[in-house]
Amino acid sequence: MGTVLQLGLSASAEEGLEPNLASALPERGVGGRLGHPAAAQLPAHHGSPPGIPVEVVDADGAPLAIVLHLHPASAAPTATHQPQLLGACSKHVVLYPLVAKSLRNIAAGKDPLEGQRHCCSIAQLHEHYSLGYPDLDELQRNPQPLIFDIEVLKVEAPGSYQQDPWAMTDEEKLQAVPVIHKEGNELYRQGQVQEAAAKYYDAIACLKNLQMKEQPGSPDWIELDQKITPLLLNYCQCKLQCEEYYEVLDHCSSILNKYEDNVKAYFKRGKAHAAVWNVAEAQADFAKVLSLDPSLRPVVSKELRSLDARLREKDAEDKIRFKGIFSQ
Repeated sequence: MGTVLQLGLSASAEEGLEPNLASALPERGVGGRLGHPAAAQLPAHHGSPPGIPVEVVDADGAPLAIVLHLHPASAAPTATHQPQLLGACSKHVVLYPLVAKSLRNIAAGKDPLEGQRHCCSIAQLHEHYSLGYPDLDELQRNPQPLIFDIEVLKVEAPGSYQQDPWAMTDEEKLQAVPVIHKEGNELYRQGQVQEAAAKYYDAIACLKNLQMKEQPGSPDWIELDQKITPLLLNYCQCKLQCEEYYEVLDHCSSILNKYEDNVKAYFKRGKAHAAVWNVAEAQADFAKVLSLDPSLRPVVSKELRSLDARLREKDAEDKIRFKGIFSQ
């Protein structure tokens, strides 16, 4: 992959056109893959006087950006591609209000298709149809050409940009999985458990996406599932440390439904059962671990002793609590 530009966007209804960013880039070979959400903003402007903002989309600190991939051979001289480089282009975007509504819903944690699932686009443009935002309703009733202002936010060197899983091709997903897995392991060793869990989640998402395209139970499906399992176990280990025990129970049970001899899944599920006071289930899982791998007896014995100590402590607390109740 070549040099990557992240571009921030804004739109206005101003007449005329500012110097176009493209004038600084054509000989650099700007590529055509767009639409990656990254670190930028998408404010839109319209109306009279021009430049009045319609919206600013900023979801979880990661506003919208466009990413342009430049061919390595044509992107060598990147002095022109400097952050804060400005430009503009004009565009008449009829469906802009609908897109803006979806982006606002995403930023607010709502369903981006709220109110759109049973209407065609033309029906949604009807005068009586409200988008739920007065400013967008006004733009829908009185559509006008917009000018999109473009600012270069960041220039990344070849090989330094990492795509989100949803933006990858199937081949890129397969190639990315071992890299993401390694990054997750390194983060875990550094004690960054939440960040490691996010990496394992991304790697699992890549493989799950590929697995959905295969016939369940087919050789290719099974091969992908066997790659998912160790990643899912690593993810469960992170969730154990984050004390998200019920998620561990769900994932480990899903593994054991397919692979009944997975010792690690029994062990992690046993720890999760113990943490939520499912004593019988925890003891059963630890017993299964010993039957599958007797060499783990010291580790299992330690967990069982810890569970017994917690039970005795809990019993002592309950006696004190109930004694106070009955003595009143």
